[in-house]
Amino acid sequence: MSVFKGLKPIVYGGREVWPLVEGGKGVAATNHASSGAWAAAGGIGTVSAVNADSYDPTGRIVPQLYPQLTRRERHEQLIRYAIDGAVEQVHRAHEISGGQGAININVLWEMGGAQAVLEGVLEKTRGLVTGVTCGAGMPYKLSEIAARFNVNYLPIVSSGRAFRALWKRAYHKVAHLMAAVVYEDPWLAGGHNGLSNAEDPRKPEDPYPRVKALRDTMRAEGVADTVPIIMAGGVWYLREWNDWIDNPELGAIVFQFGTRPLLTAESPIPQGWKDHLRTIEPGDVLLHKFSPTGFYSSAVRNPFLRSLEARSARQIPFSRVAAGEHTVQLDVGVRGKNFWVTPVDLERARGWAAQGHDHALRTPDDTVVFVAPAERDMIRQDQADCMGCLSHCGFSSWKDHDDYSTGRLADPRSFCIQKTLQDIAHGGDIDQNLMFAGHAAYRFKQDPFYSNNFTPTVKQLVDRILTGD
Repeated sequence: MSVFKGLKPIVYGGREVWPLVEGGKGVAATNHASSGAWAAAGGIGTVSAVNADSYDPTGRIVPQLYPQLTRRERHEQLIRYAIDGAVEQVHRAHEISGGQGAININVLWEMGGAQAVLEGVLEKTRGLVTGVTCGAGMPYKLSEIAARFNVNYLPIVSSGRAFRALWKRAYHKVAHLMAAVVYEDPWLAGGHNGLSNAEDPRKPEDPYPRVKALRDTMRAEGVADTVPIIMAGGVWYLREWNDWIDNPELGAIVFQFGTRPLLTAESPIPQGWKDHLRTIEPGDVLLHKFSPTGFYSSAVRNPFLRSLEARSARQIPFSRVAAGEHTVQLDVGVRGKNFWVTPVDLERARGWAAQGHDHALRTPDDTVVFVAPAERDMIRQDQADCMGCLSHCGFSSWKDHDDYSTGRLADPRSFCIQKTLQDIAHGGDIDQNLMFAGHAAYRFKQDPFYSNNFTPTVKQLVDRILTGD
């Protein structure tokens, strides 16, 4: 096998590894089998520590059930599941790796009990985890936790500004353990990302100047060029990134693959999900803001996502008193008379009600959305069943500390993310669940490597990537 020109191993965790990182994908879309195999192939495998699977003595996945009566009790159960699952995944991945490559774990700082989970996992996996990747929020405490357990940390950011804030507040104190900085491109990467309010989700920006700006920020703070930036999002063929390799403007560059490892023999996602990846067309992955985290994220625009789009489209603003253009009272979908809307919106609401969307649910933004009875019942049940999987949840108004409430109205325009990610990862309907994917997923259909329904092993995929393809 001839390795793509310019690509050289890096030293990470005291050993040489290929500068190829498997992107961690929760819930349960990246597990011991995929990450262990990635490490065995000489790369950096990543176990997702986001509510990972545990196994019973027969090897069957332990269902994550929440019979507790209160949200707080269910949240505490969720933390126990999360620690047990991630520890099991790390041990299994390390065994599969055979001492090759490296094993990282990935956590979302926005997940419920993130600090407790991370500390619990690292306590029980000493010597097995090389580093921790962490994003989805501003994880200031990541460096402090890494120092306590003597592991590397790799913060995930989407801009130089985000890195500067993290560095100045905390990371400069533990500079020696910051092994790399992951740049997650908001317009290319799958899952949650760090798109800011100052950026337009409809206007993708070239990643090169953004990564150069990140490197310039790192240099200004005294971070050496030998500390790699990991390019995450849109990476398919290395030959398309030739100008990034050995480029003095950018410093050391490593590449992360999140979407391509989904379609491998070791990938734990169900076969129906794998089959669907082969059918995706350009534009089928949507950058949206329906996630209860409040962050933008990218997923396949399947019927589940389209139903959320349609729900938000059936939305009108209201006021509690007649004011401005709000001159008529809403007479469908609500109880009481204190809903004043425009005449045009009243007609729209009547039209939706006539179609069966005859229940209006209030949002935190002084609007109402119109839903059918079955959809209303599902929303209310999912909100009631909340198990506290996020630090702040817009959908259920859960908060994982203080008084355990965000103090805002629960938002019916969103959804229970734990429920849907667990469901799709364990064989649920791929049309009725959230299917995260990067924006390059359409290339499965175009890449001859996958022709004739070929599904590579992780080793075959890594070897292919190393050739530039």
